[in-house]
Amino acid sequence: MPNLRDIKRKIEAVKKIGQITRAMNMVAAAKLRGAQERVEQFRPYASKFKEVINELAASGAVNPSQFELMQTREVKKVEIILVTADRGLCGAFNVNLINTCEKFIREQRAQGREISLICVGKKGAQYYRKYDFMRQAYEDVMSRVEMFNARAVAREAMRAFIEGEVDETYIIYGYFINVVRQIPKTEKLLPISVEEEAVEGEAEKKISGSYIYEPEPEELFQQILPLYINTRVFAAMLETAVSEQAARMTAMDNANRACGDMVQSLTLLFNKTRQASITKELMDIVGGAEALKG
Repeated sequence: MPNLRDIKRKIEAVKKIGQITRAMNMVAAAKLRGAQERVEQFRPYASKFKEVINELAASGAVNPSQFELMQTREVKKVEIILVTADRGLCGAFNVNLINTCEKFIREQRAQGREISLICVGKKGAQYYRKYDFMRQAYEDVMSRVEMFNARAVAREAMRAFIEGEVDETYIIYGYFINVVRQIPKTEKLLPISVEEEAVEGEAEKKISGSYIYEPEPEELFQQILPLYINTRVFAAMLETAVSEQAARMTAMDNANRACGDMVQSLTLLFNKTRQASITKELMDIVGGAEALKG
């Protein structure tokens, strides 16, 4: 049985850990509010960007097949952009993203396709650094998500696609639903496809009237397609950042409760041990007194 001093040291250590987890929970909650505001403000912008592309493609004013970022070809090599966090202590958030990527890689290889990987975030880069198919990593960019970092990732992905190094590009990131639920999401990034979205928005297009575009639709399309990829990557990074803070807040809250339960159980053990020690001393005293009487 452990002695009283050891138990008391454990109680003090667990209390200090509880203070740390409580502080990290409060910091994550504060960061979550700011990150959530950025996501909520950017989602309408990204949605409107997609709507403009759908309108242009459905209007018949442009031919999507003439643009490099929309050209489809036989898929022999697939590139994945994996967006993870730079830090841990956020539960199974990063593990779920990596497991989703692993599953997607197995599915693509089962179809005889080669894999190329771009990691955004330190945790994904640390996991895949030992694999030769990871060709680029962007670390320390998720603590504060900025557009210039997203633009650099998108530019590299578009370059590889246009030059024929890869035939399709997908992005895997953490999608924020609410504070207690964040799910890994896989989306096709390149080539840009608007057929399904145009069909879904056809009813709305019929009542929205026609638009006069300036500059000409072809020139406008050529300019907004790269910007659209930039917004897609930036949106994925924002979603992952806010999901990370929500997952960390939940994980630290669970850890804080676990520390409280552990302190309670250790305190009970301390009391039992102390009571056993007192009882043993009393028995020794009584035994000694009885021996003197005899």
